[in-house]
Amino acid sequence: MRAFKWILAGVMAIAVAGPALAQSATKVGQYNAWGTYSYQSDSGKVCYVLSVPTDKQPASLDHGDIFFFVSQKPGQNVAYEPQFIAAYDLRDKVSVKVGDRTFTLFTKGKSAWLENAAEEPQLVAAMKSGADMTVNATSGRGNPTQYSFSLRGISAALDSIAACK
Repeated sequence: MRAFKWILAGVMAIAVAGPALAQSATKVGQYNAWGTYSYQSDSGKVCYVLSVPTDKQPASLDHGDIFFFVSQKPGQNVAYEPQFIAAYDLRDKVSVKVGDRTFTLFTKGKSAWLENAAEEPQLVAAMKSGADMTVNATSGRGNPTQYSFSLRGISAALDSIAACK
């Protein structure tokens, strides 16, 4: 059942990322809470790790599918780019907390990225050394939401895509 959950998560992530990706993404591995995937884009190979929340709050809301990605896009000179993806349009900023560090993400539609791209290595380092991560977001309808992600396996998952070319 657990393997099915991760396969479903990968399929849903591919569906969120776009139709071209849905036809060609390949699951590379599974490292505890983090799955690894790759696909060929027009700009070259793309590799990413993804996870789903271990907890969604408030429990009374239908959150849909929620993901946190970290992507490698060598053909676009992108290394370890964190991204939060919700099943709904996001309002305002999104915050990501790992340990005592908080990072602010800007939103566009259902996705959020770090406001300051120079902080990407800091967030990734915090994720590698942390036990869990909390994402706070507000839906387009104004509902405050909170997601908890396990960081078990993130270091091994990121190491597995380090040589993405």
